[in-house]
Amino acid sequence: MARLLVTGAAGFIGYHLTWGLLAAGHEVFGIDNLNDYYDVALKQARLDQLEGERGFEFHPMDVADRPAMAALFEQKPGFDTVYHLAAQAGVRHSLAHPHRYVDSNLLGFGNLIEGCRQGGVRHLIFASSSSVYGANTRIPFSENDTVDHAISLYAATKKANELMAHSYASLYGLPCTGLRFFTVYGPWGRPDMAYYKFARAIERGEPINVFNHGRMQRDFTYIDDVVQAMVRLLDHPATPDPDWRGETPTPANSYAPYRLYNIGNHRPEPLGRLIELLEQHLGREAEKRYLDMQPGDVEATCAEVSALEKLVGFTPSTPLDQGIEHFINWFTDWERRR
Repeated sequence: MARLLVTGAAGFIGYHLTWGLLAAGHEVFGIDNLNDYYDVALKQARLDQLEGERGFEFHPMDVADRPAMAALFEQKPGFDTVYHLAAQAGVRHSLAHPHRYVDSNLLGFGNLIEGCRQGGVRHLIFASSSSVYGANTRIPFSENDTVDHAISLYAATKKANELMAHSYASLYGLPCTGLRFFTVYGPWGRPDMAYYKFARAIERGEPINVFNHGRMQRDFTYIDDVVQAMVRLLDHPATPDPDWRGETPTPANSYAPYRLYNIGNHRPEPLGRLIELLEQHLGREAEKRYLDMQPGDVEATCAEVSALEKLVGFTPSTPLDQGIEHFINWFTDWERRR
């Protein structure tokens, strides 16, 4: 049994991860600032599901609050592993509210990783994003591709987190593992994501915005597959790669205890397929409004996942039709209860 910190515990991935860690017999201390980027009632409902579970403790806290974060690691020492999922999410939101991303994703990450150093944390596992691939067009995306052409501030902050983590791994020997998530979806998901917005609009008989005139592909990754890999990573703290050479540097590993992994389905699906499945499970046809590409968006994503498969046996097993069925079953119940 390990004593773990999960930041962003009221978020979509944080909520499911906390369940997975508790089920594995671990103690979880969760923090979240419960901001209003999307419906706070949904975040609170996730926490209500966790409340009273053996081994779970929650405190509202903002990772951007430096004194509070310092006090956390002083007053609650002994975290074995930290899962850092708290962040200001959303590519398009970063175009209108850049300071929120600087505060949460840069200052907050700095506070968190310094706390890990001061608290003697054995392993930091932190959320990066497939957005870091930016203007890259070679498919599938590999962790060893260069990611120097961000096309949104959100992506830039996630790339900065990777660099900050490497500096701490190098300077202080803090094992850091970064996970580049690819379009994670499922029950209790985020209302700002396309699959959720589409479902809500179809259910209400409202039109859906289909960007790039539908010529989009996404590597949809079901939440249970993601959590399984993240729980397994507990037993695999990052270690130095003895074969790494400065003459031919590779981004995904290092002479320091640092690793980057894609966490995706390795099976990109056309956006039209997603819409068809939503229509099928909701029993309604969507009214589609075809539009040009949005700023900060990319046409296709696909993850090369062989490194994570080799390390922890990560083999996503949930097909899109099954995952969307699970989501819609939860979604219709949630919408009825609101």
